[in-house]
Amino acid sequence: MSRKLIFILLVLLSAKGFSQYSFKGQIADKATNNTIYLSIIEDYRKLGRISMEQILKKTTIDSLGNFNFEGNNLIDENRIYQIHLDDCPETASNSEHFFGSCENSKSILFIANNNDTITFPTSFANEALCEIISTNKQSAVLLEIDILKEQMAFDFNDFRSDANRKLNSKKWFSTFQNFGESIDEPLAELYIFSFLSDKRNETHSYYQKDITKTDYYIGLGERLTSKYPNAPFTELYTSEIAIDQQLANNKTPERSLWKWLLSSLLVLSIFLNIFLVLRQKRLAKNMQNDSLEKLTEQEQKVVQEILKNKTNKEIASDMFISVSTVKTHINNLYKKLNVNSREEIKQRFQ
Repeated sequence: MSRKLIFILLVLLSAKGFSQYSFKGQIADKATNNTIYLSIIEDYRKLGRISMEQILKKTTIDSLGNFNFEGNNLIDENRIYQIHLDDCPETASNSEHFFGSCENSKSILFIANNNDTITFPTSFANEALCEIISTNKQSAVLLEIDILKEQMAFDFNDFRSDANRKLNSKKWFSTFQNFGESIDEPLAELYIFSFLSDKRNETHSYYQKDITKTDYYIGLGERLTSKYPNAPFTELYTSEIAIDQQLANNKTPERSLWKWLLSSLLVLSIFLNIFLVLRQKRLAKNMQNDSLEKLTEQEQKVVQEILKNKTNKEIASDMFISVSTVKTHINNLYKKLNVNSREEIKQRFQ
């Protein structure tokens, strides 16, 4: 009997050791060689953003429009992940590339863990990153929630009166909360909560009232603590909901305390931002001075002409030198400043 038990344990341990995920998909052929990223979203307030600390892997689209992420470096528990396609043109700035702000860039949020196999096929209209086929039944639930959000937006826009907004808020809060509980996945409920409680949405004013009328939010905190006790988003949610409940209940002493704390944080934030801006300017100025010291007098004049958006021909005319000499100066600038384009020179000295 003991041998059988040991054998079973060894099988389970080996299976865990060989756990591996695979996220594959297809993009239109025109996206060939574009970069695509896999990120983990631990902060539900950053679901719509892409930041450096969230990115886990990146790859490129092959000649057939396919991409593939695989390995065993993910968390064994469910988490919210994002796949983001950088479809920016070569002329776009670095920030546009990174944040996916170009018009054709696409992304998709989904739930997964280290054992999942997921496919992201193109739709019948050749649209990418809008469908999910997964071994994890929870993976596509965020897409279902997005559909509910679209239906909600339609109801709100149908009649924009105060009476209609109140009725729709009550209806849709109940719809979302019931749907979230039926899924049995607190991560999906966090996705709903981040939307309904967002200060930028029309739903926020109703959320402030709803939090005092129902125990749903306390229940969500308990479900998160039970399923994801050590996750950062659980701690974030429980802290945020406690503050929101205190503010909504309008407890005078605590409200004054929080008002004082928020004011202090605001002042601190302002001073910190001023400090960082001045520090950045000082560093930039030092970098400019260091860079200028490396250059000859003629090369410095060429830099000033580049900052005025002059062409090689115009620079040659202004400096009374040949176009080939201008090109030589610019090549020397690239080497000395360790840059690859005029735009980088502008960024260095502007």
